[in-house]
Amino acid sequence: MSEYLVIRLRQNSLVEWILVDSDGTQLSDPSTGTLVDASTAAGDCSVIALVPATDVLLTSVHIPARSSTKIRKALPFALEEDLAEDIENLHFAVGARQENNSLPVAVVSNEIMAGWMTALNDAGIEPVIVAAENHGLSKIPGTMSLLVDGEIVMFNDGGNADFVMQDVKPSDVLTIAGQLDQSNDEAEGSLRHLLVFCSAVEDEALSYDWLALRNELSSVDVNVLPDGVLPKLAVTVAAGHGINLLQGEYGRKTEYGTMLRPWKAAAVLLLGLAMVGLLTKGAAYQELTQNKVALQSQFIREYRQIRPNDTREIIDPAATVNSLRQGANASGAPQVFLPSLRELSAAIAANSDARIEVISYRAGIIDLRLTVPDVATLDNIQKAIAASGRFQSSIQSTDQVADKINGRMQIKGGGS
Repeated sequence: MSEYLVIRLRQNSLVEWILVDSDGTQLSDPSTGTLVDASTAAGDCSVIALVPATDVLLTSVHIPARSSTKIRKALPFALEEDLAEDIENLHFAVGARQENNSLPVAVVSNEIMAGWMTALNDAGIEPVIVAAENHGLSKIPGTMSLLVDGEIVMFNDGGNADFVMQDVKPSDVLTIAGQLDQSNDEAEGSLRHLLVFCSAVEDEALSYDWLALRNELSSVDVNVLPDGVLPKLAVTVAAGHGINLLQGEYGRKTEYGTMLRPWKAAAVLLLGLAMVGLLTKGAAYQELTQNKVALQSQFIREYRQIRPNDTREIIDPAATVNSLRQGANASGAPQVFLPSLRELSAAIAANSDARIEVISYRAGIIDLRLTVPDVATLDNIQKAIAASGRFQSSIQSTDQVADKINGRMQIKGGGS
């Protein structure tokens, strides 16, 4: 629940104020003084300023747009034909959309609005709401409401009709509003209720007018305000009724500095941590870059010693090393082909009747096709190769061809 100091600006230098809460409860008696006095009384409370209703035009308009920005741009042109003053000299504020899809609008002169804001700011007051005082007269569907404040009469019909008049009687206001010119048949078919607020003095002075209105309407309920009209107006606006004129150029700016102030220490620590992290990563990156350059220079120097005639730029050191290993036959895999050929040659020499028909080498394995006089000779060759212990040899198949044996043998590294 929020507490508000509601200040009612008058046409003279004096103002009235009262303390209320957002539930519509009066928390203090009304007081009178200057704006500086009201500012002192406000303390830490939020301030609502009620401005003279005679300076604010209340009307309604139908605008299909839903965006608040588009509505504010369209308002002046939608009402231009109904206004006597140039729209460039006027300030427009819009309220919540009604059930009939119309938008309530408040219009005030820029000069007058600026004067109110200057007077409030000069007194050190920054209001959260600035509203026409007749918004304090509640709108009750199906009921006409009327408030008499000296020469001022505020009226609304519970719907879209909402205006203020000076130096007239309540019966004149209802006549102008079209509430007293209905035919007898129309009057009998509708219930017309009037709710009146005024002081005891005004109640007595207008007693004949109340009597005349009771003959015209279904009911007239007069409520006497012992503390004046301010308590009635203040509690209604504080409860959220009415149009806030602080829109557009007068709208409150978000104080990001105030919002972020509680997080200042945490933000500084977080920023410091981020800076330390970035500096650490930057230093590590710089060190790695220097190491990379040093290693590249060292590799190039050693490579030039191995291949002094190769002056090409070295892009991929790993690929260059693999090329060197392949060229030097320095593969990490055990050598099979040449050593196995030596063992095979010795075995064939010891068995001169044998002849190699086909020899192939793939993936460290030698496949042979031999012609021998008998299986025993083939077996001798296989055992001779395996006898060194460096290779494995095996007979894959034998076929009888005429008086010879056609045999297949396989040799691979790794002795048994």
